[in-house]
Amino acid sequence: MATCSGLPKVVKRRVNALKNLQVKCAHIEAKFYEEVHELERKYAALYQPLFDKRSDIVKAAYEPTDEECEWKADEEEELTEEMKEKAKLEEEKKDEEKEDPKGIPEFWLTVFKNVDLLSDMLQEHDEPILKHLQDIKVKFSDPGQPMSFTLEFHFEPNDFFTNTVLTKTYKMRSEPDENDPFSFDGPEIICCTGCTIDWTKGKNVTLKTIKKKQKHKGRGTVRTVTKTVPNDSFFNFFTPPEVPENGELDEDSEAVLAADFEIGHFIRERIVPRAVLYFTGEAIEDDDDDVSNKHGHNEGEEEADEENDPDYDPKVRSQTHTDAHTSPPFVKISGVLRETLLSSSQLCWPTTLSP
Repeated sequence: MATCSGLPKVVKRRVNALKNLQVKCAHIEAKFYEEVHELERKYAALYQPLFDKRSDIVKAAYEPTDEECEWKADEEEELTEEMKEKAKLEEEKKDEEKEDPKGIPEFWLTVFKNVDLLSDMLQEHDEPILKHLQDIKVKFSDPGQPMSFTLEFHFEPNDFFTNTVLTKTYKMRSEPDENDPFSFDGPEIICCTGCTIDWTKGKNVTLKTIKKKQKHKGRGTVRTVTKTVPNDSFFNFFTPPEVPENGELDEDSEAVLAADFEIGHFIRERIVPRAVLYFTGEAIEDDDDDVSNKHGHNEGEEEADEENDPDYDPKVRSQTHTDAHTSPPFVKISGVLRETLLSSSQLCWPTTLSP
C-alpha cells in the first residue's frame, strides 16, 4: 500500500487540507442521515393506518370484505376452474370439521418461527406466551430529540404477565467521532433499554428453579438447596446488558449486545413492514434469493481469480470463509441506507448490520 511518508513537505501540507475537507464531508453526511430519520418519521405516520388495519384483522377486531380479500395469483399459481372448485370444496369441508377461527391465529408467533434470526431466540416455554402477541409497532423519537426508535410489543390479556405492552428502545448516534472522524459511516446504535415485565407468580419463564444436594463437611448430613437461576427465553430480549458509562464491556456482553442490535434493527426494518410476507414465507424466499444471487456473483469472481493464482491454497480459502461467517456483526448501521437509495425506491435497509 502506498503511503504519504515519502511525499515532499509542501505536498503533505496540501494532503492535510484535503483531510480537513473530508472531515467537513463527514459532518454533511451526518446531517444527511438526520434528515433521512425525519423522512422515516414522516412516512411512518402514513404507514401506520395500514398497520393498524392489519392488526385489527389479525386480532379479529375487523373482518375484511370480499373485495379486500381478493388476490390475483401469479401465473404459476393460477389453477384451472376444475381445480379451483375442488380446492374450494376441500376448504369448506375442513372449515366444517373445525371451529371457526377468529382473525389469524398465532400470526406473530408464526412470523417469529419462520425467521431464523428470531426462532433461534425462542424456547418451547415462550410459545404459549407469544400466542397472545397481537401487534408490533415502531415508534420514532420526536422531532428535535436524540435519534432513537422504540419497538412496542402489544399483548392481549393473558395469564403470564399483567403488561399490555412491552417496549425496547434503541438509541442511535449520527455524528463523526471527534477523535476518529474518518471512521464515520452512518448512524450507529449505541445502547438499548428494555422494560420491566410484571410476571404473574410462578409464570416467569426467564427464571428457573433448580435443586442441589449439599453435604455438610463436618456432620456429613445432606440437605437439598433450592436456587433460582436465569433461564433461556425470548423474553430476556427485554433485559439487555447495561452499557457502563466508560463504554467498556466484556466480550460476552459485547456479543450479546451486537446480536441484540441486529435483531432490533431487523424487526424494525423487515419484520414490521413486511409481516404478512414472513408469515407466508414469501419474504424468506426473497431474502434467500437475494443472498444467493449476491454471494453467487461474488464467489464466481473469487473462484475465477483463485484458478489463475499459482499460490492458491484451498485450505486457506476454507479457513478465511469460516472466519468471515463466525465473526460477530457490527453494531453500526453503516452505509446501508446509501446502498438502498441507489438500488430501490424503498427506505428499507438490508438484513445485516455490517457494511
